[in-house]
Amino acid sequence: MTFIKTTESCSNFDSLENSSIAELLSNINKEDQTVALSVQKQIPAIEKLVTKAVECLKKGGRLFYIGAGTSGRLGVVDASECPPTFGVPADLVNGLIAGGDAAIRQAVENAEDDENQAWKDLENYTINENDFVIGIAASGTTPYVLGGLRQSNMRQINTGCIVCNEGSPIALEAKFPVVVVVGPEFVTGSSRMKAGTAQKLVLNMISTTAMIQLGRVKGNKMVDMQLSNEKLVNRGVNMIISEINVSAEVALQLLQSQGSVRKAVEYFQNNN
Repeated sequence: MTFIKTTESCSNFDSLENSSIAELLSNINKEDQTVALSVQKQIPAIEKLVTKAVECLKKGGRLFYIGAGTSGRLGVVDASECPPTFGVPADLVNGLIAGGDAAIRQAVENAEDDENQAWKDLENYTINENDFVIGIAASGTTPYVLGGLRQSNMRQINTGCIVCNEGSPIALEAKFPVVVVVGPEFVTGSSRMKAGTAQKLVLNMISTTAMIQLGRVKGNKMVDMQLSNEKLVNRGVNMIISEINVSAEVALQLLQSQGSVRKAVEYFQNNN
């Protein structure tokens, strides 16, 4: 198979500078509407990846996202949301970006070109065979990601990827590849757009499904969420009221004393 970077292909639209605001917004939206359908085609591949990831997590392993630029930032965002949303330890899901945390806000020159750096970054976490490494790269060629997956595979650590080009080196290297082909970007080569949206959708699917499988959701509620602000406390109170039919005052007292919706409900049920 000949490797073609469709993410670098010329946009389906031209003379963008001559378009009206309404035309630009409408055409960007038209392109975005194709992304979810592209992700849908990859559900069988995503299922294989999540199944293995859950298996690793249940054995005490951790999940690592590695990426550069937009892809790296998306991994960091998804990882950082898992503790507050699901109440899991901060080191269960980890996002590593080429160039380190400084690259989250500003591009770090040439950081993604070092094929050895990702493994050095992973070694800082004492990575082992129970862990699972997912490389995120729209192009499917980023050296930082490719090197990290290659080194992980050499050490019998399970690997997956989220890329947007068919037949890319990273897709071929990963044991559990997810290849979401979204085609040319609205602005040629701007893979923060459709490719980035596709990666975000897949990351949502991976982490949410994994956390549900680990028992971090009850019914459809985030019963282990961290109570870090008034909005979340109020949400927790309403969850408790819905589950055990007590007053708002009692629900709040239970929540404050037990620290989570799950523990509050269990405490009430065990003592009444």
